[in-house]
Amino acid sequence: TSDQHPWFQRARRARAGSAAREFYVWSDTNQRYTDARIIFKDFEVSNWTWDHVAGAYYWHRFYSHQPDLNFDNPKVKEWMLKALDFWLDAGVDGVRLDAIPYLFEREGTNCENLPETHQFLKEMRRHVDANYPNRMLLAEANQWPEDAVAYFGEGDETHMSFHFPLMPRLFMSIRMEDRFPIVDILAQTPPLPDTSQWALFLRNHDELTLEMVTDEERDYMYRAYTQDRMARLNLGIRRRLAPLLGNDRRRIELMNGLLFSLPGTPVLYYGDEIGMGDNIFLGDRNGVRTPMQWSADRNAGFSRANRQRLYLPVVTDPEYHYESVNVEAQAQNQHSLFSWMKRLIALRKRHRAFGRGTLELLRPENRKVLAFVRRYESEQILCVANLSRFLQVVELDLSKWKGMVPIELFGATELPVVGDAPYFLTLGPHSFYWFSMQPRAAAAVPADWGLAAAVLPEIRVAGSWDSVLFGSAKERLEAILVPYIAQRRWFAGKARRMKSVSIADAIEVPSTDRSAYLLAIVVSYAEGDPETYQLPVTYANAAEAPQILERWPHAAVTWLRTSAEEQRGILYDALGPPGFAEGLLSIIAKRRRAASSTGMLVGSTTRAFARLRGPETIRLEAALSVAEQSNNSVVFGERLILKVFRRLEEGVNPELEVGRFLTEKTNFSQIAPLAGSLEYRRDRGEPVSLAVVQGYVPNQGDAWQYTLTTLAHYLKAMEVPATGTPPVLPGNLVQASSLDLPEVATRTIGGYIDSARLLGRRTAELHLALASDPDDPAFAAERISPQDQRSIYQSLNGLAMRSLELLRSQLNRLPEDAKDEGRRVLELEARIAQALRAFLARRVTTTRIRVHGDYHLGQVLYTGHDFVIIDFEGEPSRSLYERRLKRLALRDVAGMLRSFSYASHTALRSEQLQASTSPRLESWARFWVDSVSAAFLRSYLTTAGTASFVPQTTEDLDLQLSTMLLEKALYELRYELNSRPEWVRIPLRGILEAVNPG
Repeated sequence: TSDQHPWFQRARRARAGSAAREFYVWSDTNQRYTDARIIFKDFEVSNWTWDHVAGAYYWHRFYSHQPDLNFDNPKVKEWMLKALDFWLDAGVDGVRLDAIPYLFEREGTNCENLPETHQFLKEMRRHVDANYPNRMLLAEANQWPEDAVAYFGEGDETHMSFHFPLMPRLFMSIRMEDRFPIVDILAQTPPLPDTSQWALFLRNHDELTLEMVTDEERDYMYRAYTQDRMARLNLGIRRRLAPLLGNDRRRIELMNGLLFSLPGTPVLYYGDEIGMGDNIFLGDRNGVRTPMQWSADRNAGFSRANRQRLYLPVVTDPEYHYESVNVEAQAQNQHSLFSWMKRLIALRKRHRAFGRGTLELLRPENRKVLAFVRRYESEQILCVANLSRFLQVVELDLSKWKGMVPIELFGATELPVVGDAPYFLTLGPHSFYWFSMQPRAAAAVPADWGLAAAVLPEIRVAGSWDSVLFGSAKERLEAILVPYIAQRRWFAGKARRMKSVSIADAIEVPSTDRSAYLLAIVVSYAEGDPETYQLPVTYANAAEAPQILERWPHAAVTWLRTSAEEQRGILYDALGPPGFAEGLLSIIAKRRRAASSTGMLVGSTTRAFARLRGPETIRLEAALSVAEQSNNSVVFGERLILKVFRRLEEGVNPELEVGRFLTEKTNFSQIAPLAGSLEYRRDRGEPVSLAVVQGYVPNQGDAWQYTLTTLAHYLKAMEVPATGTPPVLPGNLVQASSLDLPEVATRTIGGYIDSARLLGRRTAELHLALASDPDDPAFAAERISPQDQRSIYQSLNGLAMRSLELLRSQLNRLPEDAKDEGRRVLELEARIAQALRAFLARRVTTTRIRVHGDYHLGQVLYTGHDFVIIDFEGEPSRSLYERRLKRLALRDVAGMLRSFSYASHTALRSEQLQASTSPRLESWARFWVDSVSAAFLRSYLTTAGTASFVPQTTEDLDLQLSTMLLEKALYELRYELNSRPEWVRIPLRGILEAVNPG
């Protein structure tokens, strides 16, 4: 109730333990029910609020001005049934049971979906059925499908329940142009009792809730649908349907088409049938609760009262102004959204298969197309939706309907009869079709961008060379940048079809030898979201151009012929020659700023900069490193290293954030310490990390090369037949790590066992450092709630489904030696699902912390006697939000264990060993992996000890580690299938080992 309700006012003044007081939940402490999550974290810090009148805390799952009733009190239940009777006696057809999962509280639970709640619902259902026939109870249970379905009981609780997890995935699918989010959640939706029904919706009176999505999916939805941060609220988005979809009529129709054809009863939110707008600046959820727009009259025809007396103002945004967007106007236009919605409702009512039918998903290769069949008795309706903003062609397997004729329902158009061949359909952008199946007597290939010509293109500009960045020649440069960027090693979008490149900003950067500009380049694709890259450019005149082309040929972008020069010069990537990098370092070292029309470069240093840089009298020579791919690094005289991030995103880069934390707040020294950074800042939005400066680490190469070298010597020694076969370590990896290694391991593997132990210790020390500050929200260890655990499982399950689907589609194209293992993995799909489900079945008691995120041997430098951990940027293919998420610490451990396996397979594939590779040598390689992994894990666990992020029982440790190893192998499978099919046996074997331990 409200805290102004007479019941609460009476309760807070009543003595403790009295009947009046017990209408609500009170406590002398706010430490009860600590496992219950705080739902509105934007506004509340606790589920308890102190009441100075009562001298006690009262319980509220939502706002502090909404105290929760005590449903353990029989009087509360009695009065709630009286309230129900009041409205049913008044004649309403049904009621919505608001926030139904949170009625009861029990210690040691998350206070959601408790058995007592279901018992009370059964009582309520019996009461309604006995006294009010043909009335309906609708549950608002914002839960995962397996929890929400419990509110139907066995047909003896609620009649209907909102399908919350499906709703955000409809928006995700049309934004991603991929059916997977919809198909995935439908596959997880259990069957219902015959008398029950899902209530489907796109929007309602609250924010577009993102509780029932993973952290990664929530980040994607925020980035896709909230250009203005004011639109975010709690774990959701406070927008109406039309503004969410950019007022795009095609997308609005598509979303409603999906809503009306998927299993369940569609629920429309008032105003969405006319495309009403909203006002996010009204605060809370009020922006989507403005008066209905009936006409162009005063107050939109909603009320004749004084405008200032309205509880909320009408929408006057120019695009959605009530004078143009209203029922009266749209009713007079047969092509309006309102008229179209009326036709859609009428069409659905004519076909019972939509309301009562089963659903059979079709799985065409084109993932941009969602296709399914609804069946009820003799009625069969084929529904096909194009989730893409571009035309799509799809091949459907309609062999079950051979000899039948698809008849399009909207226009009764008859299509060709279904035959033996796959059925081809061409779908317009964001279109959908419903076909009644009546009886009767490939995707576009991505463009292959190559060099535009055998020689560089040429641009003529009037004035100085930099007018090409701002004047009429800018469009010509943007066209040239399309093939240029596509050829760069650091460009991550090679597998996608580029549409265009645009220069979003150009900031002049003082260089040591010439003027230069840092360009923010926006790359748009035929599918998916655009990406932003930084490209520093400068100009060399005719005399200097030959030297640039000779020393840095790949840096050249285009010839430039200016009106001031007779001969042409060259525009090139400024990061090749040293001058530009020295200019960036100067901005950082002197904490300078450089402004443009839309933003500003800001340099900053840490306390460690002066020590790492050394005396200013010494000039540091700059040299571009060729080792990087996704980024570029410049080494300054073995004192500093400048790392330039090519791909840009709003928000702090983990390389900067983690580096600053470890350098300034911990004693962990086995890193490249952070010396400074360069950011791009605008008036609105978060800063963008452009580059970091770190202390240079003298090294003998990375741990990957060191490992391959030692492995090569080991396997060469094992080639001798006299070595026999190795022993098998007892039990699984966790069990093996608790025992001493056999003598043959230390004798044959030698010093690398100690290296693995040292690496395990350094890994644990890193995790201890990352979790060392409980007062820093970005790094404090967090308990994993059941909701968090379910989110983690959802991510794992989604990864497994996508990976196995990709394997299934490419199985016949795999190398011959990998096909059998690929088939075995596909045959074990159910066991993989079972293994992942086991993670959900057992409560995770460890905390989650910031981790490395992309941990393998290549991310560790070997100094000759120790290891230094580098590259905290995370996996570049993931968004910044995902890379900054706190994870299970064993995710890093699994990454390194899988890296040992990769090293073993790589060594066996080397030219020196390929000719002599035999089952016996492979068994010694397996023995090396098992022994090194056991030594690494034992050292890690010993060093980490009883840290909150380490499972403290063998069972928990085994479950978490096996789950993380399976996740890593599934991720590797997708990567290798897309990038290196010849390597796919490694992750395939990893998956087989994960689901067949021992």
